[in-house]
Amino acid sequence: MKNVEALFVESGAVLKGHFLLTSGLHSPVYWEKFRIIENPAAAVPLCQMIADHFKGKGIELVVGPTTGGIILAFEVARLMGLPAAFAEKLPSGEREFRRGFKIKPGEKILVVDDVLTTGKSIREVIDAVSKHGGDIVGFGVLIDRSETPLGFGAELYSCLRPAPPPTYRPEDCPLCKSGQPLKKPGSS
Repeated sequence: MKNVEALFVESGAVLKGHFLLTSGLHSPVYWEKFRIIENPAAAVPLCQMIADHFKGKGIELVVGPTTGGIILAFEVARLMGLPAAFAEKLPSGEREFRRGFKIKPGEKILVVDDVLTTGKSIREVIDAVSKHGGDIVGFGVLIDRSETPLGFGAELYSCLRPAPPPTYRPEDCPLCKSGQPLKKPGSS
C-alpha cells in the first residue's frame, strides 16, 4: 500500500485551522476520518492492515464504538470472516451493547476505532465489554494521535501514527487568544 499519511492528505482528511476535539482539547490540526470512511478505496486497505495484523490471534468478534467505529469494525470483521457489533452511547455517557448484540464470557474481542487521541471512547468500549466478561485481545485504529501510551491492557495497532500536532486546554489555547474562530468538526 502507498504511504498511509499521503492517503489521508489526498482524501482531504487532514484539516488545518482551530478545532475543538471530542476530548475537549483544541488543536490547529484535525483528522477528519469521515473523508477516509466515506471512500471504500481508502477505507478498505486500512481495514485490511488491521485485519492482517490481528490475523491468527484467536479473535471471535470485532466491536467498535458509534459512529465511525461501527463502519470500521464491520469492515475489519468482514475481512476476517467474523461477526461485528457496536457499543452505543447512552444518555449517561456510558456505552452499551444494545440491539441484541451478545458478548459471551471469555469471547476474544478486537476493538476497532477511527482516531485515538485521549482514549475516551475506547475506554468506554472496554467497560462495556467487561460488563459481559469478554476478553479484549487487541485494539486497531486508523490514526493514533495520542501523546503518550494509554495502557489499555492489550496490544494497540494503528495504521498511522503521525507526529502529534499540538493540543491545548481551552484556557491555554494560543489560537483562542489570537481570536481565531473555533470550529467543532462533525457538528455542522
